[in-house]
Amino acid sequence: MTYLPSPEEVEAARTPAGGWKRDQLGAWGVLWPPPKGWKDELAERWKAVRQDGAPPPPPTPAPADFAQDTLDFG
Repeated sequence: MTYLPSPEEVEAARTPAGGWKRDQLGAWGVLWPPPKGWKDELAERWKAVRQDGAPPPPPTPAPADFAQDTLDFG
């Protein structure tokens, strides 16, 4: 099952080099190599789903290598 990201999520998923990883694009249903106009096509699909009154897509899960420090204020 592919996930349909918001345009903001697409931009946030850029690598430090400014591109996108193959597995991330695959999770969005984008073929490799990504065809010209893939971002616009994803944005149009996302907007169409939003106009149909569908609930917002679920948040993207954190990457497996994501680590977050926890703070204990107690």
